[in-house]
Amino acid sequence: MEKIVTGKGLVYEYFTQNEKGEIENTFRALDDLNIEIEKGQFVVILGHNGSGKSTLAKHLNAILHPTGGTLLIKGMDTKDEKNLWNIRQNAGMVFQNPDNQIIAAIVEEDVAFGPENLGVKPEKIRTRVNESLAAVQMTEYMTHSPNLLSGGQKQRIAIAGVLAMRPECIILDEPTAMLDPVGRKEVMETIHRLNKEENITIIHITHYMEEAIHADRVVVMDHGKIVMDGTPREIFSQVETLKNLGLDVPQVTELAYHMQKQGIDISTEILTIEEVVDAIWQLSLEK
Repeated sequence: MEKIVTGKGLVYEYFTQNEKGEIENTFRALDDLNIEIEKGQFVVILGHNGSGKSTLAKHLNAILHPTGGTLLIKGMDTKDEKNLWNIRQNAGMVFQNPDNQIIAAIVEEDVAFGPENLGVKPEKIRTRVNESLAAVQMTEYMTHSPNLLSGGQKQRIAIAGVLAMRPECIILDEPTAMLDPVGRKEVMETIHRLNKEENITIIHITHYMEEAIHADRVVVMDHGKIVMDGTPREIFSQVETLKNLGLDVPQVTELAYHMQKQGIDISTEILTIEEVVDAIWQLSLEK
């Protein structure tokens, strides 16, 4: 499989300076981190505040550059300034607050902004705008003002703006953190559909455990390192390990975990309500 992301020995250090401009303190946000992500994968990155997940996200879009190691996006080194434009065209970024990403007064103008800056021909821009809005199911709002939209709708417009640039990968840095449950559902359905139907690689950073259960892969970070990496079932079945890292698990997984601690023979690899209902039903039949 083609590699979208290849990171080897990644290091990134933040530092503070005194009045003389001398470095006083350094903080290693990424610490000798290795990661590979294949084309078409849906990868969720989890970690408590300060674990380095947002710093990694900014590296994937070349907003930040490693102070050590190498990071390749589709084989392009992020430290080489000549690659910057192509990297950001191939790896689009969606941020936590859609208001910081939406700049135009009309939805279709905002979605057109990216391809216009790429020098795409006007007739192709119209096609891209139409296709991108259709992909996030926002065509009917094409001529609306973004200010009149809900939080979930704004975030879908932000995703459409990235889609119009034809990226192979979209990095989402806690895109649902400021949304209500309805908005979160809208955004999650959108990015799953883009992954399955358009084969767009999704790298989704979140603190909502339920948003990770349908991913292909879950990566857990702690103190700038990857400490767990596997399928959702493999990761969330390790309830105590995750809790020791300051993380939760999906509610139904925690329910199964506590049932098991009470001596009930039930798997902790349960991720959904349907699975826990089925497991309890099977237990009742066995009695």
